[in-house]
Amino acid sequence: MGNAQSPSNNDPRYVSATRAFTQKELEDLRSLFNNLANQSQSNGKYIPPSVFQSYFGFHGPLGERMFDLVTQERKDQRLTFEDLVVAKATYEKGTKDEIEEFIFRLLDVSGDNFVGRSDLETVMIAIFNDILRIKGSDDRSSSHEDIVNIFLNAANFSKHDGGGTEGTMSFEDFRSWCTHLPSVRKLLGSLLLPPDSGRPGYQIPKLLTSKAIDSNIILLRKEYTWHIGGALSHQDLEDWNLLYHSSVNGLSFNTFLGNISNHAGPTVLIIKDKEGYIYGGYASQPWERHADFYGDLKCFLFQLNPVASIFRPTGANNNLQWCAINFSSEDIPNGIGFGGRVNHLGLFISANFDQGHTFSCTTFGSPCLSKTNRILPEVIECWGVTQDATQDKNDAVKGTILERFKEDRNMLKMVGLANSSE
Repeated sequence: MGNAQSPSNNDPRYVSATRAFTQKELEDLRSLFNNLANQSQSNGKYIPPSVFQSYFGFHGPLGERMFDLVTQERKDQRLTFEDLVVAKATYEKGTKDEIEEFIFRLLDVSGDNFVGRSDLETVMIAIFNDILRIKGSDDRSSSHEDIVNIFLNAANFSKHDGGGTEGTMSFEDFRSWCTHLPSVRKLLGSLLLPPDSGRPGYQIPKLLTSKAIDSNIILLRKEYTWHIGGALSHQDLEDWNLLYHSSVNGLSFNTFLGNISNHAGPTVLIIKDKEGYIYGGYASQPWERHADFYGDLKCFLFQLNPVASIFRPTGANNNLQWCAINFSSEDIPNGIGFGGRVNHLGLFISANFDQGHTFSCTTFGSPCLSKTNRILPEVIECWGVTQDATQDKNDAVKGTILERFKEDRNMLKMVGLANSSE
């Protein structure tokens, strides 16, 4: 592959690639190329690796690997305009399979045609240190290496070739890894977008806490926040406010409900149990008293440590959120949770906040989130997601107050709650 030639204006690859862009997009690409090429000593003919990596904001093995792929692995250190068009047509405008194949090849930073654990480790270190730049941002007991490992622990290496002792990642392993780590998939799929374009996968919500709270007791690290945010829309990635923390407010269900009662938006529930496992769920609907499951398909479960994974609804059932308060029936266990079925939830914390359980469930396609099915919470915290106000304004003008009231009433009737307050 090192003998590949740079595509020319008449090269079928280039001609085909230009059809993926509008004339305006091609003009913008030409302008970008000219700007970067003029920063080199090539009389504007090509872009060298240093200029390419500085502009797109990633260096080291990941930056070198991307440059190799964009230049068809010619190893001549020269990126032409035609190279740029062909690469972006595949990486950004291609089919799902073409884009994912490109990203899969990108992960092979060692260039040996295999994707192993060491390749993924190099990529994740580059993401945290060079791209997101959150290296050393938190003074916590877990090292940066430990944080990288939780993302690697979500990967399978089922492929065995030659005499190697360690398995490598198959393309299906890669796809599964991306499914459980949407933040990684978003970021790796946007590396060639302009740095000032709000690239997907780059935004980390700002965590807001009281100044009186010791930051060392907070479970939600920036890396965890980025991981959870990969499953959310852009409007949910602004500010996250700490609403409840058991080390500050006590392990109390009533206090929890009181603290979150004034927050109308989604919440992120995080639990650390006495086995040291950290996991939780994203609740798209308020925590309100119900005698049955409720919620919508925006809910999901997640793991944070010792493995990072996201589990979104499969569509198998609508058993999404659970919030039972002061019921006397054993068929309606008091507490909060997600997924599964009654007394066998994907995640459940009892109303005493002193115990709970986690089982594999078809609602989210999730496994048991902890070491054992029975869990003993050590720390519980809940964050309120502050959604982008501009989206709220757009929603506010979609209809009159009466029309929106009718829509709300119809929705309440569908779930049997229309007369609950009358």
